[in-house]
Amino acid sequence: MNTALRRDPEARGAAGSQALPPAVLFDMDGTLVDTEPYWIEAERELTEAHGVTWTHEDALKLVGQQLIVSAGVLRAAGVPMEPAEIVDWLVARVQGRLADEVPWRAGVLPLLADLTAAGVPCAIVTMSYRTLAEAVAAGAPEGTFATIVAGDEVTHGKPDPEPYLTAADRLGVAAADCVAVEDSPVGITSALASGARTLGIEAVLPVEARPGLSRLRSLDGAGLGLIARLAAGEVVDEY
Repeated sequence: MNTALRRDPEARGAAGSQALPPAVLFDMDGTLVDTEPYWIEAERELTEAHGVTWTHEDALKLVGQQLIVSAGVLRAAGVPMEPAEIVDWLVARVQGRLADEVPWRAGVLPLLADLTAAGVPCAIVTMSYRTLAEAVAAGAPEGTFATIVAGDEVTHGKPDPEPYLTAADRLGVAAADCVAVEDSPVGITSALASGARTLGIEAVLPVEARPGLSRLRSLDGAGLGLIARLAAGEVVDEY
């Protein structure tokens, strides 16, 4: 049954009588932090530097993809660099932006604080490389993230379930018992395929309805009550 999220004061910290999941697994770009525009801008700079036509629609097709896959698309579009070189160039650009500020999305830090206080381990599960994920994790209070699974550490990236299965395995829990939070179609496919209770948050792309997928416009106002409901198998749809 799909139900709307009630954003009341009690939703901020209390899970009520419902049990919390053994872990919450968060995508990074577009979910925890508003960095998708950083990647899009870096792609624009790179393609312009080489006289390659690259539209905003082209950039949106890469949202959530493995970096090496995105690099292959950029090379095929005409960027005269090896895919690994393209990845390094993009990562350096985005890392430079993160050095100035970690752009947390609305509601993320309070939710992470609630989960940490409740003893629920949190993981970053991202197709960005570890250097970027560590920069984001360093911007949160110490101990917020129990593990990081990065795009340069998995054999099969999103939309394959391997990243989420790996995160759950590192935490010693079953992915099917966890809640996963994602923003991109590719990432949502990965999370759902892992068996995790999946929540889609709108970022640069709309979140299309899928069986078993919960959807919110934002994490602003979301708390432990919501996480417990998702863990119990409830589908929350605020669209």
